[in-house]
Amino acid sequence: MQTAVARFLQFLAVERNASPHTVKGYREDLAALADYLSETHGGQLPSPGAITVLDLRGYVAALHESGYAKASISRHLATLRSFFRFGQREGWTKTNTAKPLRNPRQGRSLPHFLSADDIGRLLNAPPSDDPMGLRDRAILETTYSAGLRVSEVVGLNDGDLDFDAGLLRVRGKGRRERLAPIGSYAAKALRRWLRVRRLHGQEKPSPAAPVFVNRFGRRLTTRSVARMLEKYLRSTSLDRRTSPHSLRHSFATHLLDRGADIRSVQELLGHKSLATTQIYTHVSTTAIRDAYRRAHPRAK
Repeated sequence: MQTAVARFLQFLAVERNASPHTVKGYREDLAALADYLSETHGGQLPSPGAITVLDLRGYVAALHESGYAKASISRHLATLRSFFRFGQREGWTKTNTAKPLRNPRQGRSLPHFLSADDIGRLLNAPPSDDPMGLRDRAILETTYSAGLRVSEVVGLNDGDLDFDAGLLRVRGKGRRERLAPIGSYAAKALRRWLRVRRLHGQEKPSPAAPVFVNRFGRRLTTRSVARMLEKYLRSTSLDRRTSPHSLRHSFATHLLDRGADIRSVQELLGHKSLATTQIYTHVSTTAIRDAYRRAHPRAK
């Protein structure tokens, strides 16, 4: 099985162009399956073709008993289906052994987002008289203005910025590229940060140079951005549940509240499926209520 897993992970990285983060997730899920199978087969790891649906059902039951969240179990099941589908293609198995398995039913939690006023408080929190404050303001403004994932923000390079067109070139999930518009506030914050950035290890910027760096001139990590946000949440007394991804949620919710159509928001977020974007329609009700009050003869 270990050989099969190695070939599958290579397929993901090379043919599917999956990100290192995605490959790591698949590797960890399949390692957990291998541990379970070895334990239940007397220390012997069966080949992929010898694994049965009953084996997989037992594995899923073990995940439930171990307290895994429903979303995590669904992710494990997605890994299994992809692995055995690849095995079917390679001839290791005659059928996709994981196909009969069903995801656990789960209620979909609504995304946490900030109001427009709270977003304003957060964006104004970084000090304007400090280089790192200018950097933090540019990060927050860019994330909210373009609805970016935190990995997309830290992955920005100088060559991805087009101030004349007001666009960013963004590399999203699966390394898919898209163009994301930015507003004037974000553009201004970016320009101010870029003017002082050369003092922090980038005397000769290049198209491949990271836009956002730490004090030593190295590219910021997603964890660094999360810690930065936590600092400003404390100073503004905003909801501590707020994460970098909450800015993306806020971006989508505010657009829909102000009349943007869901297809446009899907494109801006870089979602492959409209269903992923539709969750925001559950939290974006202000515009609907206003339209109802204006139009319905007995609404008032």
